[in-house]
Amino acid sequence: MTEKIETWTIRKVLDWTKSYLADKGVDNARLESEWLLAAITGHDRVGLYVNYDQPLTDAELANYRSMVARRAKREPLQYILGTQEFYGVEFEVSPAVLIPRHDTEVLVMEALQRAPQAKTVLDIGVGSGCIALALARSLPEADVCGVEKSPEALKLAQRNAEHLGVRVTLCEGSLFEPFLGQRFDLVVSNPPYIPTADLAGLQPEVRDYEPLGALDGGADGLDFYRAIIASASQHLNPGGWLMVEVGIDQSMAVRELFAATGFTEIFIARDPQQIERVVGGKII
Repeated sequence: MTEKIETWTIRKVLDWTKSYLADKGVDNARLESEWLLAAITGHDRVGLYVNYDQPLTDAELANYRSMVARRAKREPLQYILGTQEFYGVEFEVSPAVLIPRHDTEVLVMEALQRAPQAKTVLDIGVGSGCIALALARSLPEADVCGVEKSPEALKLAQRNAEHLGVRVTLCEGSLFEPFLGQRFDLVVSNPPYIPTADLAGLQPEVRDYEPLGALDGGADGLDFYRAIIASASQHLNPGGWLMVEVGIDQSMAVRELFAATGFTEIFIARDPQQIERVVGGKII
């Protein structure tokens, strides 16, 4: 008697994976199962349902199982897929960089709204390059620069720039160091802002996989804001803007740093969840 070989169709695989990942504590387990399987099969998510009864090949099933095993260990979906969408563009990501969040798009939007004529732009802490490259794409006449202390992150940001065909100047270093003597119309940053004591309580996807150097903002989470804001006036043209992303409940403390350093037209902007996410100000 011939033993019946189990057939794993798209429908069956998705149903099993949803339950398996949910049991491992993964949020949105069904949606993430779809993204993983779409990457393996070449279908988009609609195509998965159109081809619900299609069986997976042995190679597809083996690759999919490997990806699901990684996600079950709480490795971020974006690192497994190798990409993350930001401001309408796909960016390459890896454990060398913080995963771009859609909340950070507020920083880009505020910069474009308040400094649309900026000719010189600096992004401090480039990471994947998502902020600098989004600004460069929207301000094609501007000279956009970025600084990043991680060599691995800098290489990845450069690959993203080349892939998008965007011209930016990326330098290795910390804060304003590579640009001593230079001034900008706009300086932006999404610096590390998690208080050190809070790191252990973060979700496993963040705590165990994303780069610590892009998360740890010191005892109160404000170390990098103090450093950036204190030096910004020496690197901004008259009328230039400084804008930074902030963490939950940090906006007023950061606003006070802006005010104490002589910035004017200080503003706070909220993200789509109505969290105060961006603080900025203009130098006279």
